Amino acid sequence: MAEINPVMLKELRQRFRNKKASWLLALYLLVIGAFVLGFTYLNWRNAPGFYQPSRSREIFIFLSVAQLVLLAFVTPGLTAGVISGERERQTLNVLLTTRLTAWQIIWSKLVSSSAFVALLVAATLPLYSIVFLYGGVSPGQVTGVFGFYLVTMFLFGCIGVACSAFFKKTGVSTVTAYGLTFALSAGTALLSIFLILLDRSHRMTTSATSGLPLPPDFTTGVAQFLQETNPIYVLMEILGTKGMEKGFNFGLPYWGVYAIVYLVAGALLLYWSARLLSPRKKD
Repeated sequence: MAEINPVMLKELRQRFRNKKASWLLALYLLVIGAFVLGFTYLNWRNAPGFYQPSRSREIFIFLSVAQLVLLAFVTPGLTAGVISGERERQTLNVLLTTRLTAWQIIWSKLVSSSAFVALLVAATLPLYSIVFLYGGVSPGQVTGVFGFYLVTMFLFGCIGVACSAFFKKTGVSTVTAYGLTFALSAGTALLSIFLILLDRSHRMTTSATSGLPLPPDFTTGVAQFLQETNPIYVLMEILGTKGMEKGFNFGLPYWGVYAIVYLVAGALLLYWSARLLSPRKKD
């Protein structure tokens, strides 16, 4: 039988046996559950005697967006101090003298730090039963949303681990991880909108001069790629909101492009973090 990674086991026990974790989980479910029940009650009160099933879709959208905000704020914060914290406690050199490789240490830190966020997301699954009770959302959408959460959480966690391995101070690592997460979420969305507006202005000017419609160009492809790798646009597309720029065919659906880019980028960040953590490197 394969031995359990001792670093991962220690980190998991330390995080999940903490009383604060239980209180935080209960508080999060209480807030989200209160909103869902309050939304249902207000909708029933506005239309006495029955509940409009179409409004359950709005609950589903709110829950999905709330989970994405949770991932963006909590995941980088939990992972940005996993290595720098060991440096500050002067325990990193001791950890590197064990039989664990740098890759095993990095992977253990990532899994143990992201496990609590995954628990928060999974704990809200019963709340989605209200959506299924009244209809309006397919099971495939719920499956797609939770798969989207796992891929997004993986990259956000890898960003935090990479910053923690590169910077010696946890404060600097945390600020940088949040900055990169914000750039990946809001920054790419704003850049794609700017490119779309710029491309449309150019098309209108050129079409007015030549009188012929223009095919999609490089700017359109870049804007579409930014949207297909942006968590906000991808979530809205999964939820059924059609807002992505179309025109280029990358050979994969939008969720395929998103998954491949995020998984590959996360793997490269973990590889780089393991190289930084190698005993041959100086702290």
